[in-house]
Amino acid sequence: MAPSLLDTFRVLSSFEPPRGKLRGAPWEAYVDWAISQGLAPLAAYNLEYRMGGGEAPEWARDRLMAIYTGSVNDNVMKLVHFKRIVDQLEGRKLLLLGGAAFAEALYPHVGFRPVLDIQVLVRRMDVDGFAGYLSNHEFVPEPDTGNTGAARIVSDGRTPIHLYADVLGANRREQLAGVFERARPMKVYGQSVFRPELEDVLLLTALDQAHHGYDVPWLSFVDLRELITGATWMGGVYSRPLDVPALLSRAEAFGLERALYTSLAIVARLFPDAEGQATAAFPPLRRATRELLDRGVVGPVSTPGRSSALRGVDRLRRLLTGQ
Repeated sequence: MAPSLLDTFRVLSSFEPPRGKLRGAPWEAYVDWAISQGLAPLAAYNLEYRMGGGEAPEWARDRLMAIYTGSVNDNVMKLVHFKRIVDQLEGRKLLLLGGAAFAEALYPHVGFRPVLDIQVLVRRMDVDGFAGYLSNHEFVPEPDTGNTGAARIVSDGRTPIHLYADVLGANRREQLAGVFERARPMKVYGQSVFRPELEDVLLLTALDQAHHGYDVPWLSFVDLRELITGATWMGGVYSRPLDVPALLSRAEAFGLERALYTSLAIVARLFPDAEGQATAAFPPLRRATRELLDRGVVGPVSTPGRSSALRGVDRLRRLLTGQ
């Protein structure tokens, strides 16, 4: 039987893809979809260097490889430029999120994980100060046209920087203070840049997915897979087993139990190899709540190539996050 779109995704998003599994794969459907989902760089590397071409047509390999080459160059440019900007900054605590935090911590090659923007979590009182600091480096304000929830977006025309604050809501600032206290230094970026601890960043990733009504690139679920499974390929700061009791305790304190369940359940469906670790971290929701989320969110979101967004995103966001 020829592999489905989901089968093709699973093979080409693996860090150790099996050979001989893609004969008859739906390349016409996969290539454009993979590019739109941020999956093309990893897929290209797997096809060219791990799978001997994977029996993919030349046009598909060429398109994916072009994205991979561009991703490597773009990531290096953005991250090196950001380092130069913040390297001498002192007396602040900036927490990197998203691609800038994950590209070198979760992925065997920095080019596998496109960094489209740089996401920074700051204390509310530091939003204006850091935005002003960035303005000295030609970063100017931009509107939040993508409904990211950022407190401020600035860009120099090449790299958007999203500044987030109070992401857990105004009533949970004490809990967010704990995220800052537990954060680990990223010394490569100087004295002021940190990244959240494993359990915290997993919850913040689930929060981001829920905020967008799970209309997020599937690359985000690859990020989550690696966080859940302890980034076993890397031997870095996120390369350890999840502290499940701490994760569940914080999910309850952050008001994110439903969002956590939904994100973990999606990963369990998409990646059979991660199912055991994902389900072991399910929060204790009522059966009726789980069934509602499975039917209304997990099932539809786990279908590759889905062209329509979930209905009632604002209502869904409130259901999952309480915000």
